[in-house]
Parts: sequence; C-alpha cells; structure tokens
Amino acid sequence: MTSTYWTNVPSPLGPLLLTAAPDGALTSLSVPGQKGGRVVADDWREDPGPFREAGEQLAAYFAGELKEFTLISRTDGSVFREKVWAALDDIPYGSTVTYGEIAARIGASRAAVRAVGGAIGANPLLVVRPCHRVIGADGTLTGYAGGLERKVRLLTHEGVL
Repeated sequence: MTSTYWTNVPSPLGPLLLTAAPDGALTSLSVPGQKGGRVVADDWREDPGPFREAGEQLAAYFAGELKEFTLISRTDGSVFREKVWAALDDIPYGSTVTYGEIAARIGASRAAVRAVGGAIGANPLLVVRPCHRVIGADGTLTGYAGGLERKVRLLTHEGVL
C-alpha cells in the first residue's frame, strides 16, 4: 500500500516538492536544496491529483492574490514542535515576528529560543506554514531551511522588505 503521494509544482522559488498522505492531507512542501527537505523515495506514488488545491493556492499566493492558505495538512512532530508550528500559522501575511516572540506565544521560557529555532528550522511545510516570517531579535534575516535568498524573495513578495 502506498503511503505517500508526491508531485512537483512550479514556483518562483524553483520546483516545489509536495507530499500528501493517502487521504490527501498535505504532509510536506520542500524547495530544491532545502536543508532537511524531503527527497522522493522509491515507494512513493507520483500523482498530481491530491495536490490540485495546493497548486491553485500556491499559484494565487505567488500571483499576490492569496494571503492565507486554507489547506488540509498533517505534520508529524513532537508536542513542542507542533506548538511552534501552530504559532507560525498565526503570523499574518506581510509581518514578521522574532524567535523570542514565538517562544513567548507558546509559553516557553526565554532559554527555549534555541529550541524554538530548531523547531522552526524543521518546519515541513515551507511557504504554506510561514517560517520565513520569523527574524532575529535585532531584525536580521537569520536562518531559513530553504536558503536566505528564498527568505528574502518571500518577504519581498509580501511587502516586508
């Protein structure tokens, strides 16, 4: 039984690799060369069918017509990571927050900022779950699993830069 479906969707960031569970829930979105990004496995099934809505929403986002994704997704992370990822979903389009602000939002201590950064770096749903909107406390564009040049492109697209 196939447990993972996949397809590539074109984007200004390069081809996006999307994966989904058999029920169609989006499980990952990776960019080429992404640190920790997914790579197609032999037992995955290539099928664009489960990704029609994701493809349409991504195209609308990159065309400047969509500011919030409404896709059914399912990720598999620790309780801590899932809390951090849920906090990412609450960052509005066109704005940024710091790693410390994310820690505060989930009730983590100031000392947990590094762990928050690690969870953000492990975000399996780039673009859709807007980890690109998290910046350093001093306003610098620190870290992005998809590469800082893509973070700059996304924040420029959203009017932040």
